[in-house]
Amino acid sequence: MFTDKAKIYIKAGNGGNGSISFHREKYVAAGGPDGGDGGKGGNVIFRADQSLTTLMDFKYKRKYVAGNGEGGSGKRMNGKRGEDIIISVPQGTVIRDSETGKIIADIFDPNKDVILAKGGNGGWGNSHFATPTRQTPNFAKNGQKGAEREIILELKLLADVGLLGFPNVGKSTILSMTTKADPKIANYHFTTLVPNLGVVSLGEGMSFVLADIPGIIEGASEGAGLGHEFLRHIERTRLLIHVVDISSIEGRNPIEDFDIINGELKKYNLELENRPQIIAANKTDIVQDEDIYNEFLVEMKKRGYKVFPISAASNQGIKELMKYTYQELSKLPPIKEFDVELDVLEPEFIDKTDKGFEISIDNGVYVVSGSWIESVGASVNFSDHESLQFFQNSLKNRGVIDELIDKGIKEGDTVRIGDLEFDFVW
Repeated sequence: MFTDKAKIYIKAGNGGNGSISFHREKYVAAGGPDGGDGGKGGNVIFRADQSLTTLMDFKYKRKYVAGNGEGGSGKRMNGKRGEDIIISVPQGTVIRDSETGKIIADIFDPNKDVILAKGGNGGWGNSHFATPTRQTPNFAKNGQKGAEREIILELKLLADVGLLGFPNVGKSTILSMTTKADPKIANYHFTTLVPNLGVVSLGEGMSFVLADIPGIIEGASEGAGLGHEFLRHIERTRLLIHVVDISSIEGRNPIEDFDIINGELKKYNLELENRPQIIAANKTDIVQDEDIYNEFLVEMKKRGYKVFPISAASNQGIKELMKYTYQELSKLPPIKEFDVELDVLEPEFIDKTDKGFEISIDNGVYVVSGSWIESVGASVNFSDHESLQFFQNSLKNRGVIDELIDKGIKEGDTVRIGDLEFDFVW
């Protein structure tokens, strides 16, 4: 089954928690703190695999989670790093953020891994918090949470040339005549339901990848038929061969057909409108109206297009069309890579441009929320005076206390941070 779009959830590993430990040794009455740090969480990594041609596997597995870092331990032993998760996708897969639709990555180069979500840093062990006045800190830091997000995978074929046109104009026949591809061919609309790829070889070192894009209909840019699914695969092509049925057997006007298809390209993506096109006037062996045929040739010449009269069924004119296509390709830049529009997610961290917390009031309870404040609150040992003092100083230095006072908090009022609730004392 060919699948070219999927939505999945990815999560990097959480960092391990720091350890609370004290050096214990024979004849040493009171050793100092020796808690080790937690290990870093694993990353979510994407890799292009040239052997893959579909996103079908992601229809069955939709959740991908990297390994968590291990917690630290005594004797200043740091926790083990979490295991990365490597996700293989077909070459040419574009990854978007599901919420904004913006591009996060273009998985294009098989030799270049892309980190899509970074693991959280490990928390500090209590050995980091020893000072001349606080020699036995009975607290440590928890690890950071790993980054997570829901993403959309879109496969955009890596083809040099795309065969473009209405259904049943002969695109699949051209592909079968010029490559070793074996597309399904029959005399009815929408024979091709999935894109087909083949390599056109014109001699040693002279080859290019040709894609048979399923037939496009009017309204495709708005999603009519399978429009969006088909148009996606034209976006990387460097050159288009626009196949037009010139026979008039079905009573269609080839100029109107040509304009409709190009109109759909313009509506879908303005860049596609300017993609170079060669016109293949197909079915010349069964032309019903010579006037319509000649009118088409004159109009296309007036517009500056190169037209190749061909008969795909009898292989007439195909060789000349392919040679000219290769010559034009040699003048064009490489296959397009898509620009990244959104940064890769980092683990939760203190953003220096953000105060790191928000305060709201819920039924008389002062709720302090935000990644920074919840991380600090989760590290507090409320049964330990030094840990509480460290926590209180952190709130004061960060401006939380001042903002609570500005909000009207009074001594004895309840403060909630994450799952913690305590009375305000100042």
